[in-house]
Amino acid sequence: MDLAPAPGAVPPPPGGHRFPLRPALPETPAETTARLRPVRPRQRWRTAAAAACVVLGLGLIGGAATGAWLTGDSSAGTARNPYTAARTAWHSVPVDTLFPPTLKGRGAGPGGTHRDWTRLAVAADSPCEEGLDPLLLTTLRSVGCERLVRATYTDATRSAVTTVGLVFTEADAAGMRALRTRFTEQKLGARRDLMPRTYAPPGTPAASSFGAGQRASWTVAPLTEIPVVVLAVSGFADGRPVAEPQPAAEAVAPDAATDIAQAGLGHEAKGIADRVERGLRRAVADLTEQPG
Repeated sequence: MDLAPAPGAVPPPPGGHRFPLRPALPETPAETTARLRPVRPRQRWRTAAAAACVVLGLGLIGGAATGAWLTGDSSAGTARNPYTAARTAWHSVPVDTLFPPTLKGRGAGPGGTHRDWTRLAVAADSPCEEGLDPLLLTTLRSVGCERLVRATYTDATRSAVTTVGLVFTEADAAGMRALRTRFTEQKLGARRDLMPRTYAPPGTPAASSFGAGQRASWTVAPLTEIPVVVLAVSGFADGRPVAEPQPAAEAVAPDAATDIAQAGLGHEAKGIADRVERGLRRAVADLTEQPG
């Protein structure tokens, strides 16, 4: 075998050895990758079922909400609102609840004496224009008038007659608070030109002797918890005219010495108005607690 170097070849250094050339091995990464699990194709029926459940759930929720709105379900919130319940109380509450046939006034008379009142008659519900003087109607215009209901009572001795009324307004809580503030700051409850009208039912002791000239004491009280104005006006049952009417708030004062105060007419107006107001509040509370 010829070991002579090929022409032009560089001889190895002395003492060196030559190794035969080997083909280069392919490089491999230092880390190995785990085998990926095969991905199953998405099952379309599961996606469709999930979408159907979402649509069905939304439909049930929407249907329940719509049903509550149409039927006035208490879960909708408005059915439990005292303002909503009170606004319709003039026709949803029995008349004997609004104006009981008899009223007990324990300690409601002058000096804490007891009073008992008997209902003479109840007026048909009416627009406020038919039961309020124009100036009082104008004063209440800011809250609107839904309806007016009234009744007339007499005391046990039949010496006094009193008309009590409830004005159901269209106002919200802010409107009623504003009206109450106005009455307080401007002392509107003491103005004689804002006295309520009397209701003199035929065939009763008040029929011919309880008119505008016989009005002796009165009260007008806007409420704030419900959209109602409570009013009352009293007079002598014998029909005597009154030249100087006196507000109930003044006539019930311990030191009041007018004929009106001494006769207890301020107590008549205030006592009857207070008890009718209490009855209305209880009725509205019952309506508010009822489901639906």
